[in-house]
Amino acid sequence: MDKSNHDIEEDNVAALYEASHKGCESTMISLMQRDALILNKISLTSFTDTPLHIAVLHGHLEFTAAVLRKKPNLAARKDSRGRTALHLASAEGHAEIVRELLQADTDVCLARDQDGRIPLHLAVMRGHIEVIEKLLNSKPNSILEDLDGASVLHLCVKYNCLDALKVLVESADDNGYSLNSKDNDGNSILHLAVMLGQTEAIKYLLSVLKIKGEANAINRIGNNALDVLELGHRDFKSLKIQDMLMAAGVRRSKDLNSPNLLPTTQREPAAQSSWFKKLWAYFCLCGWFKHFKRHPSDMIVEARGTLMLVATVIATVTFQTGINPPGGVWQNDGKYNNRNCTTGSAVLSDIDPDGYKALLYFNTTSLVAALSVVLLATIGIPKRSKLFVWLLTLAMLIAVTFMLFTYFCATLLVTSGAVLEKIGGTSLLLIFGIWIVVLLIAGLVLIYRLFVLMVKYLLKCILCLTMRPPTN
Repeated sequence: MDKSNHDIEEDNVAALYEASHKGCESTMISLMQRDALILNKISLTSFTDTPLHIAVLHGHLEFTAAVLRKKPNLAARKDSRGRTALHLASAEGHAEIVRELLQADTDVCLARDQDGRIPLHLAVMRGHIEVIEKLLNSKPNSILEDLDGASVLHLCVKYNCLDALKVLVESADDNGYSLNSKDNDGNSILHLAVMLGQTEAIKYLLSVLKIKGEANAINRIGNNALDVLELGHRDFKSLKIQDMLMAAGVRRSKDLNSPNLLPTTQREPAAQSSWFKKLWAYFCLCGWFKHFKRHPSDMIVEARGTLMLVATVIATVTFQTGINPPGGVWQNDGKYNNRNCTTGSAVLSDIDPDGYKALLYFNTTSLVAALSVVLLATIGIPKRSKLFVWLLTLAMLIAVTFMLFTYFCATLLVTSGAVLEKIGGTSLLLIFGIWIVVLLIAGLVLIYRLFVLMVKYLLKCILCLTMRPPTN
């Protein structure tokens, strides 16, 4: 007889769980009429989930309400992972079920599962706004509960739930919650939003006065939001975020003590005028001189391969011009204008000796300069040796210039007088004059750089001599 009763009880419990899956309230009422203590006997079974857990997961509102009316303390029961029915309803976004559960027991709002999460955490992670509002209305202090050192606001940013973030920020003041709280690494929610590249969240956070006022706060390693941005990957989004931060008054942590970053009301009129003059002088003068002093060396270092290729091409062309001169070579021994012509010698060397000498001089100079560039680039370009870069630039300028002279000289030697008359000397002189102007500009730049280098070297020598300790 006892065994039969036990079997009946097991069948009733199984039927109750089946009813919770289907949300059949009438079946539950019928079972309770047969056994009024059936909900109490759930604790004696091997099931970790109660019928309330199952009904909540399926979203059965009427069944949930009926269970809570019969046994309200089931709202506090936990499953094998430490989750109450309110945890499940919050995660699934069942707002009406959350309301029923809160009417049964509001203290469940602060219950933590085995991962340390309260129902509000799960609602925030899933972005269920209506559930969040009901939880906060029931237990306002649940917003103070953190998760592994991170606040509820940090979870909003981490899981990119902007609407949830807005709801929590608006309710934070009413609950005495600090909007600038930090996690275990000292990162505020603005730090975290910048790390994750959430432009909309950053825009909203900077619109909140209390957060904007602490936008220059630093984390444990001394970085503020702008410093954190510069540590990450640089792309168009990061540039947009940088503009947003700087427009809100965020500056690099190392620049926060700069006098130029003081509020305008704290500066003296004279200081403002001096600052403006310095800025104007920088844009008018220093910008160009800085370009002349620094950019070319960096360009040469970065374009080392291209530089060697160009120099090699120049050396190859000038070498071929030397061994295969324009006009060809004599094929047989003979005489030309009472000159002995040797086989293999350049024809132009006997026809126009002076012109050929000029050609040979220009071509050889260009070849030597180009080979010097190749040699210097091969042994390595010291990044910090401005004198070395200056010599390399000078050699390249000489190679290109004398290669052009070689071209003009060879063209004049092999072109007939009649053709030159048709072309006109004015055109050639104009082209030649343009190059001379370009060459003069390049020469002035090189002279300026050399002058700057010499002045700096001289000042260093004077400084060393003046700081040398006197000898006894």
